[in-house]
Amino acid sequence: MTIMEKLTIQTLEKYSIEQSKEINMRMDKPYDGNYKYHVLVCGGTACESSKSDAIVKELKKHVNENGLEDEVLVIKTGCFGFCAQGPVIKIMPDHTFYIHVKPEDAQDIVEMHFVKGQRVENILYPTQKGNSSKKDIPFYNKQNRIVLKNCGIIDPENIDEYIGNDGYKAIAKVLSSMTAENVIEEMKVSALRGRGGAGFPSWRKWEFTKNAEGDRKYIVCNADEGDPGAYMDRSILEGDPHAIIEAMSIAGFAVGANKGYFYIRAEYGLAIDRVKLALKQAYEYGLLGNNILGSNFSFDLDIRLGAGAFVCGEETALLASIEGQRGTPRPRPPFPAVKGLFGCPTVINNVETLGNITSIINNGGAWFASIGTSNSTGTKVFALTGSVNISGLVEVPMGTTIREIVYDIGGGLPGDKKVKGVQTGGPSGGIIPETQFDIPIDYNNLIDLGSMMGSGGMIVIDETQNMVDFARFYLGFCVDESCGKCAPCRIGGKQMLSLLNKFSRKRAKKEDLDKINKIALSMRKASLCALGGTAPNPVLSTIKHFEDEYMAGIFVPPQPKKQ
Repeated sequence: MTIMEKLTIQTLEKYSIEQSKEINMRMDKPYDGNYKYHVLVCGGTACESSKSDAIVKELKKHVNENGLEDEVLVIKTGCFGFCAQGPVIKIMPDHTFYIHVKPEDAQDIVEMHFVKGQRVENILYPTQKGNSSKKDIPFYNKQNRIVLKNCGIIDPENIDEYIGNDGYKAIAKVLSSMTAENVIEEMKVSALRGRGGAGFPSWRKWEFTKNAEGDRKYIVCNADEGDPGAYMDRSILEGDPHAIIEAMSIAGFAVGANKGYFYIRAEYGLAIDRVKLALKQAYEYGLLGNNILGSNFSFDLDIRLGAGAFVCGEETALLASIEGQRGTPRPRPPFPAVKGLFGCPTVINNVETLGNITSIINNGGAWFASIGTSNSTGTKVFALTGSVNISGLVEVPMGTTIREIVYDIGGGLPGDKKVKGVQTGGPSGGIIPETQFDIPIDYNNLIDLGSMMGSGGMIVIDETQNMVDFARFYLGFCVDESCGKCAPCRIGGKQMLSLLNKFSRKRAKKEDLDKINKIALSMRKASLCALGGTAPNPVLSTIKHFEDEYMAGIFVPPQPKKQ
């Protein structure tokens, strides 16, 4: 097929089979492609900043110099999730992992691995050394990659590779054999909840918009990821942009929308570039625009950039920003599903939520619901950071425990440090102490623990961290990012931060703890949006679990000396 030939529902399947020949090796499927080896080089932001582009260039150079261009295929992929070990190279079908690779290692990899058939020991992942299995990478053993299924597998800048791994199969299924009601019913069976933080049932949001009156409706992808330490959405867009495009098209079909927008933080340069390229390719292949795949469904997508305001992660502030207004929240109801962008019914889903859609359509809602827990189905992607040996992107079934993530996947803490807790949910979340690490992760359990799922940040805190200072940092972030529109957030946050400063300087009074609790209650009840309503969470959870550290900040007047 030439680029200018538009795919149809009938031709997509044949084209997919043709393109899958090379992808099958990377998926451990029966392989009848042209190459003996595939060299997958991480091309996520972190690895690109560590010269992965130069590594790709050097690998191709030495492959050609050794006459192996017909045997070895070098591909730059998205993020492997193995961020602390980058730049990372995975060689298939060997499952060989090379870590901390430098451009000057390329010659050794080619000459040792492909010419002599020997692995390069000095950059080999430790668990693969000696006689261990080539697949022995503990970091991946407990993961179930649904949203991240293509990240680290395909070239995100090549639509053919996405199509070769069942890409656009879901929208073809929807357009050929499903109604809008069928799609929403499949979503309902899946019980997928929004991964942006609140955990609202995705199917219900879609149904509200479908049933809302209006000649125009919109689909918006919220990629305004602002939590410190979180980079899940960015990595998904960098590694698998077509999956989000396809999901937004399916959502458009389900609710009766013909237009959608990506709202991406302007700082995410690589993600923006890859989404732009993916949109261009999708239009060229007839997978966006008029009469998609020869059907009577039309759908267009565009990009709007955010200027970095944390509050624009809140959906009404986000919509205001797209409209060209100041990004501040508005009271709800009406909710965006009924009255959203330009006053029209609008579905807003974050990147990870949309990342599940194609798998649900292809495999069925019941399949998705069989993963996870009864009230939190599927998987969750976490950005595991902080005081942990192996930081990175982790996708695990709901119901996995924090202890499994920190120790079995993250490899525990460096040195002899002891863990104090983890923070989930970013600035809106709370601290979960080590004593609670064996409770299964789901939306309800995290709320019961005084935290929340949030977008998926998970920061490991060791014993050296002062929890008053930790809470003060996150509250300070929320104060700085407040839009100032409502008094509870604008004033309450500053008052609470002032009290925390007193504890940090050991100038607090015992009654200051009561003041903090009263301010927090007011912020939770009266703030216009979730930024103000959840800002006290890190403070309240640290008071609950580490009250002794607050008591240590209470001023004790010196006693007069006895005469």
